[in-house]
Amino acid sequence: MSGGQIALIILAIAVLLLVLFIGLFLVRLTQTLGVVTKDVDIIAREANDILANVDTLLDDVNGKVATIDPAFQAIADLGTSVSELNDATHNLTDKVRSSSSSNKTKVASALFAANAARKNRKNAKKAEAAQK
Repeated sequence: MSGGQIALIILAIAVLLLVLFIGLFLVRLTQTLGVVTKDVDIIAREANDILANVDTLLDDVNGKVATIDPAFQAIADLGTSVSELNDATHNLTDKVRSSSSSNKTKVASALFAANAARKNRKNAKKAEAAQK
């Protein structure tokens, strides 16, 4: 045997070993891809179940939020009303403060007269009840 033939045999054996290793690698890669594919299918099914549960939960939450929306609207309306009442009170207070002292005297006199009339009427009713 010559040196060229020995080199050719060594080369053939090297190529054969390379093909065997590549074949083993491809077989193991195919098995691994099969396992990964099964796992991905399982994960996809579980993800679909989770998404269905999330949709149900979201519908439930949306229904409950729709139920409490009127309460929040009523609270907002009440806040607006209180704010408007507060503004009106401030305006009235400012008007009373800025009015002349004669107006204050007139208001005080009217209140005193109304109070006296109320007391007189109460006393008259007591007198009528005592006479009966």
